[in-house]
Amino acid sequence: MYEGVPNEGMRGIRQLIEEFEADCHMPVKYDVFDVRVKCEVPGPDYDIYISSGGPGSPLESEGSLWERKFFSLMDEIQAFNRSTKGPRKHVLLICHSFQVYCRYYGYGVVSKRKSTSFGVMPVHHTFEGMHEPLFRSLGDPFYVVDSRDYQITQPNQEKIRQRGGAVLCLEKFRPHIDLERAVMSIRFDDAFIGMQFHPEADAPGMRMYLLREDKKEIVIEKHGEKKYWDMLDHLNDPDKIMATYHAVVPRFLMQGLKTNLVAALP
Repeated sequence: MYEGVPNEGMRGIRQLIEEFEADCHMPVKYDVFDVRVKCEVPGPDYDIYISSGGPGSPLESEGSLWERKFFSLMDEIQAFNRSTKGPRKHVLLICHSFQVYCRYYGYGVVSKRKSTSFGVMPVHHTFEGMHEPLFRSLGDPFYVVDSRDYQITQPNQEKIRQRGGAVLCLEKFRPHIDLERAVMSIRFDDAFIGMQFHPEADAPGMRMYLLREDKKEIVIEKHGEKKYWDMLDHLNDPDKIMATYHAVVPRFLMQGLKTNLVAALP
């Protein structure tokens, strides 16, 4: 979903898959598809799907060819999961993918923020989020890499509950700002989950971003110089973004692996 823009996200996703393969001592085959530029969309024969973040507006692509192909795949996976008693296909939607998914299926209102949110940010669990397996060992708040110009608010709780899901976490408390807190993660059902933040972000990649002059200026202008240096310090704290990095995507992959292994048992 990165539309040809250089990024650290794909490096992080690849690295997590390769670390998972090494930890599990099992061969893992994965393929990468350029959805937004080349309109490449995988078929329905994969066990696990990770749809990345990316730049640009999640509103302006509505009705585009790549979106039609992408949501045709999402519909096919959901229909397969509803119909089977065997292995289910697991889907993780990150940032831009999460935004377009919520917009398309009507799970919330997608709108542009008043200003860019970028940096290491606290995220707060909802009650349901406290029991989410992917987040269970993470504190409240837990820390994430946030990089977005858009947001999801006004979640359609009834539609989410009807599917068996729940809102899992919200952006940080801002008592001095009279605005609704954005949704940071939704569990749609037992196989689909989305999150606004970047669980694939690690400390080395984030440090490279923060040391870029354009990112440094954004953070200092928005939060002040002390906050900027605090963010760099947070990268050395194993209880902050590295805790999220080591928890969320590896557990998502393990969840998909366990589902398929259990279903394959006689």
